[in-house]
Amino acid sequence: MKEQSNIPTGKVERAGRFITTGLKVGSNYLKHYTKKLIDPSLSKEELHADNAEDIYDTLSQLKGSALKVAQMLSMDKGMLPKAYTDMFAMSQYSAPPLSGPLVVNTFVKTLGKSPSQLYDKFELHASNAASIGQVHKAWKNGQQLAIKIQYPGVANSVKSDLRIVKPFAVRIVGMSEVDMDKYFDEIETKLLEETDYQLELRRSVELSALCAHIPNLVFPRYYPELSSDRIITMDWLEGFHLKEFLLRNPSQEVRNSIGQALWDFYDFQMHQLKKVHADPHPGNFLMRDDGTVGIFDFGCIKEIPEDFYSNYFMLVDKTILQDEAKRMQIYTNLEMIHPSDTDKEIAFFSGLFQKMIDLLTLPFTVTSFDFGNEAYFREIYAYMDYVYNLKEVRDSKVARGSRHSLYVNRTYFGLYSILSDLKAEIYTGAGRFKTLMQ
Repeated sequence: MKEQSNIPTGKVERAGRFITTGLKVGSNYLKHYTKKLIDPSLSKEELHADNAEDIYDTLSQLKGSALKVAQMLSMDKGMLPKAYTDMFAMSQYSAPPLSGPLVVNTFVKTLGKSPSQLYDKFELHASNAASIGQVHKAWKNGQQLAIKIQYPGVANSVKSDLRIVKPFAVRIVGMSEVDMDKYFDEIETKLLEETDYQLELRRSVELSALCAHIPNLVFPRYYPELSSDRIITMDWLEGFHLKEFLLRNPSQEVRNSIGQALWDFYDFQMHQLKKVHADPHPGNFLMRDDGTVGIFDFGCIKEIPEDFYSNYFMLVDKTILQDEAKRMQIYTNLEMIHPSDTDKEIAFFSGLFQKMIDLLTLPFTVTSFDFGNEAYFREIYAYMDYVYNLKEVRDSKVARGSRHSLYVNRTYFGLYSILSDLKAEIYTGAGRFKTLMQ
């Protein structure tokens, strides 16, 4: 893949790239509707493919929070047309990397030495490149290392990038402006944390140690003396990203082992630590033929307030939800129902939410669950598509759902997606968590 020799860092230059892309998208719409006059049966697939390519091309050159939003959207298979999810998924580990001179400059600026002075050997060509940083291989004292390097200007462009990318997100997702305002505040907070590599280093060391007892998980060691505010040095982990791993035709036993390890990892964090690795896209996991999985990148951690946690997981308890008054109180506490809602709106939205909750919490209510059940996921995606297209949902004047639900829900959607691709059959009941605590 061609390397980038520079990244636009100025607000005006970055905004200009978005404006140019907006014009391209507008031209794509014009071409589509012109063709449709000639052929009324023409679908929007070609339009989606053209728009996805143009938008991704711009985002991948800009890097940073703009590309991170695309990465987040790619994880939700039910939200975007397939052309977008396929293209945006490239941002998970296949974005265009920075050139060698920019990499060396980052070392000199932040650690005062070049890579050749710090390591016995350093590969200038990146092994992986994603939204906020890229990874290089290095060796020191016989140990193979992974060096994560943040792109220039990423931290300084978060706020301005989100303001610019919001109209694209509104148009692609179909979400109202009020919804995007509410959740973009949460996204901005998390993205600013992700650009703080000193914070990520501390969290990586802490959470790796706390989760080290969970079977079949592998974590790298971290090296603070070879890290800075834009560089993190850790052990190199061997393994394969999900797509590559599945091409190796792993056995069902290995799929189940990895799936169980991932479920246990998230279950323990959510219920015991109340803070969770909230970026479960395939680029952050390395899967191995022996049924183990390597986990890294603790840049995005969602700390879960106790009141949100208690209300959120009451939704799993069917006996509580059978009590109408308690159910309405939980919905209100989680901002799914609002005090300004009419009786008609309360009845409508509570009915929608109850059906969605029944679907999404099913794995929690049984001892074991087969994530290879394609009918289950077809039902979820069909229902989500149905909900997104309801006029009452489109016209709602309020954002439904606490800001805390954004990253918690995305964590579970991302986890479900990986487990579905693995077709893993695993233990999911409450008894499994008790086993982890022994």
